[in-house]
Amino acid sequence: MQVEGRASVRFFLGLSSSICSSSPSSSSSMSRYAFLISFGICGCVNPVSLKAPIKTITSPLIVSLSPSKFFQPSVARNHHVAATVGVEAVSASNDDDDDAVVEDSKPRPSSSNSAIELALQSVVKIFVVLCSPDYFHPWQNKYQIQTHGSGFIITGKRILTNAHVVADHTFVLVRKHGSPTKYRAEVQAVGHECDLAILFVKSEEFWEGMNFLELGDIPFLQEAVAVVGYPQGGDNISVTKGVVSRIESTKYTHGATQLMTIQIDAAINGGNSGGPAIMGNKVAGVAFQGLLGADNIGYIIPVPVIKHFIAGVEESGDFVGFCSLGLSFQHTENGQLREHFRMPYDMTGVLVNEINPLSDAHKVLKKDDILLTFDGVPIANDGTVPFRSRERITFDHLVSMKIPNETAKVKVLRNGEEHEFNITLRPLQPLVPVHQYDKLPSYFIFAGLVFVPLSEPYLHEYGVDWYNNSPRQLCELALRKLPRKAGEQLVILSQVLIDDINEGYEHFHQLQVKKVNGVEVENLKQLCRLVESCSEKFLRFDLDDEIVIVLNYQLATIASGRILKRHRIPSARSIDLLDEAKDSTMGFAGVS
Repeated sequence: MQVEGRASVRFFLGLSSSICSSSPSSSSSMSRYAFLISFGICGCVNPVSLKAPIKTITSPLIVSLSPSKFFQPSVARNHHVAATVGVEAVSASNDDDDDAVVEDSKPRPSSSNSAIELALQSVVKIFVVLCSPDYFHPWQNKYQIQTHGSGFIITGKRILTNAHVVADHTFVLVRKHGSPTKYRAEVQAVGHECDLAILFVKSEEFWEGMNFLELGDIPFLQEAVAVVGYPQGGDNISVTKGVVSRIESTKYTHGATQLMTIQIDAAINGGNSGGPAIMGNKVAGVAFQGLLGADNIGYIIPVPVIKHFIAGVEESGDFVGFCSLGLSFQHTENGQLREHFRMPYDMTGVLVNEINPLSDAHKVLKKDDILLTFDGVPIANDGTVPFRSRERITFDHLVSMKIPNETAKVKVLRNGEEHEFNITLRPLQPLVPVHQYDKLPSYFIFAGLVFVPLSEPYLHEYGVDWYNNSPRQLCELALRKLPRKAGEQLVILSQVLIDDINEGYEHFHQLQVKKVNGVEVENLKQLCRLVESCSEKFLRFDLDDEIVIVLNYQLATIASGRILKRHRIPSARSIDLLDEAKDSTMGFAGVS
């Protein structure tokens, strides 16, 4: 994978970084797509553009309206090319006729065919109707679209698939191989960071004749795998074969996190998402994304990540995310840099640049520390650690496999002296959310001023090239600013719904709201309370660039109702803020 432009020597350890869109429709969205890759947590990132963007691979049932050259004839959430056509039983690619199984023919006895026969009794086709929110008009959704993906049965009568297959879903059906019947399914748990989800089907009829697949181990390089699923180009199941090409930490497009992935050369196309990659008679991974513009380069989620997700769901009933140290670091491959920080010739490690104030590491680590080891494993100057025989992987893999609230021991070099610290690891949320699937956006409207918390899905509404097309100031805040306290949000004035009360302010939009009547804004709920509790004649908003908006509070309150009615907006605030408004003394409410 080649990268270009705005490159940086800084890398970021953590799993709440940015670059994935959230909207699966229209030309203003780039859902399940990444055109930038960034290494980072909590919005503190250095973006670099990709020559070949990563893509997720759910298959659509309709054609995208986007004119972008990056999109194939599919919905924006589905991004594979070169369709593989399945036949009634199995379509084997990249092999001789010895392994091929065609309609009305019997499989020849072989371990490969027996494994595939086992998979055929487990792999299902998933039909999804989804409807994503419109972040520019957060009181409404975009039009619904239909897509499909793949999944397979695991222990406990559960179906494992990709999170991006069911993200923003409103209705889910599944169909097993060889059956014309579709069954209603419910989403039991979702891990957007690792792009995995668990479905459940209540119908006992569905489970008749179905077998579960066992999870195996991480395959070695050049080991053969078979990807089973329902790719675009046909309605029946299909099997493609290939070998393992590479194992390393890679950016997960859907959740914008960096986790271990397995690269294979099997043909993975739209609709394969969520299907198993079979090695022997066990699952080696879950197909989930490919590399746009490259031939036969696909990625599967490895078993350690799958087990980590399932264990988290079984322990807490839902998935809380992957742990993070909460720091950014820099490679120490330059000899002069190592000499400056008094690193002996045989000592290796990485330089700590910045630490998230909300992390436990902020209590013990300092800027310019040299991180030498993690749980006793030495960290190389390029940030990697040993992995199996003669392989290496970035050390954030060790961090990501930790259980929330688990302790890790780190060794650092500080002012020429070595120190050891114990750090409690937990998932960390960025100041600006990188994704907000399966939830409605927050908003608050007063006197036609539309206030929303800044999020990357909001910036993604500017289209495929959102990094260059979105307001530069907001983009930099989203990608680089760290939180100072828990619950903090960057609240922006998204737009002004024009009215006599706000005439002259209509050009003030896409600006951060700094203060309300002299009080610093911490989040949208607090802004709501500050507006409602105003006891002065005038209400003042201080925005970015020293811009000031002043409204007569009583007249603005009266105007709010007619503005909402004129624009057919059902409520002045989002659902999550309605509870805050129950005891409000505000003089207006939403219109029905």
